[in-house]
Amino acid sequence: MKKYMLDTNIVSYLIRKHPVVAQYIATLPIRATCLSVITEAELLLGLAKRPGAKSLHIVVKELLRCVDVLPWKTSTAECYADIRASLSNRGKTLSALDLLIAAHAKSVNAVLITNDNAFKQVDEFKVEYLSIE
Repeated sequence: MKKYMLDTNIVSYLIRKHPVVAQYIATLPIRATCLSVITEAELLLGLAKRPGAKSLHIVVKELLRCVDVLPWKTSTAECYADIRASLSNRGKTLSALDLLIAAHAKSVNAVLITNDNAFKQVDEFKVEYLSIE
């Protein structure tokens, strides 16, 4: 079964019930949808910064309960090293967390769902871009 890894920005739009994102995510089989543990960390940081946002805490915790959160493995670290070296050799960069998420998606052969065009710099990478207007 094809895997779809949701980038942090897509999860943020989903939580805010953005119609384009919500409609697209609804077409994916829930069992095929996953998150990187890096995205989980970013979501938990957002909650830590907003301790009083009770409804946000409920929504994020429920999402984390329903969606498979994938751990990092040695194969992911190896993929990270390859991607970072390739980008560096071409004089390109990605933000630290985007690079970690890209490596994770690539290492598990998942399609990364994002609206961040920075991922276009990564070679041999499965990505679908959602246009958020």
